Amino acid sequence: MTEVFHLLTGLFSQDSQRDRVVPPTGFAANLTLFTSSVMGFLMVFALALSLAAARLADHWSDALARSATLKIAAPSEQLDHQVEKALAILKTTPGIEQASVLDLNEKRRLLEPWLGSDVPIELLSLPALIDILEDEKGFDSENLRLRLFADVPGGVLDDHTRWRRPLVIAAGRLSALGLFSILLMTGASAAMITLAARAAMSANTQVISVLRLIGATDAYIASAFVRRFSLRALSGAALGSIIAAGLVHFVNGKEDKLSILTGIGFEGLEWLWPIFIPLLIGIVAFFATHRAAKKVLGTLG
Repeated sequence: MTEVFHLLTGLFSQDSQRDRVVPPTGFAANLTLFTSSVMGFLMVFALALSLAAARLADHWSDALARSATLKIAAPSEQLDHQVEKALAILKTTPGIEQASVLDLNEKRRLLEPWLGSDVPIELLSLPALIDILEDEKGFDSENLRLRLFADVPGGVLDDHTRWRRPLVIAAGRLSALGLFSILLMTGASAAMITLAARAAMSANTQVISVLRLIGATDAYIASAFVRRFSLRALSGAALGSIIAAGLVHFVNGKEDKLSILTGIGFEGLEWLWPIFIPLLIGIVAFFATHRAAKKVLGTLG
């Protein structure tokens, strides 16, 4: 614990002699910068996907919890009559707060994500749709189906329970997949930074031997590598995260049409979350380099 505290204090202290122990350029430096930048970039997108999926699950759960739809497919000469009968039944059904027939524009908005905005849906033979809003108690769907079957033979009641739960579960799993991806990328970052640190220390064995001869402790030598690689990983991850956050903001800003992928990004205080990604990678780099330094110094005797 004391050694880790010493490394933490050395991380923020400037020592020009110690900083010259680790070369500022080379394969290890480029590998650390590249890895941390790419991982920071990907983590921001994984985080945006996870948060968007969580919002989508909440939206679907809330929006569909108290709603149902009545579809009426009948010949054109009977359609209006059946719609009127259906509205009369719905108004006298306990547990229904409101029932309204969707007009052509509302149907167009529902179909636009799949058919596009240029399809002349007024020329299509679409069924009548009645949007039903339940009250807090809800209604007896089986009893309502029996009443509709007798008076509205073309009506099909959908209370959304058949597909609401699978949608919410799918969105929740997608959110969990985004978080799991962040964990995988964190592990990959630790592995690559460990490889880079060990390669740098192995390439500087002669320098390490000379430092030991003149009295430098292993803690001093390790702190030089920990400081260099931690700050390098932190700066690389910050660069990748900034670029990714900018792209997410740009893509969301350009999304002026309704689509299935609308909403992938950050909203409100969620924009604070990408700040923690460079910190996460910096912490991973700190412990990965510390572990690698202890192993290499122990090997060198």
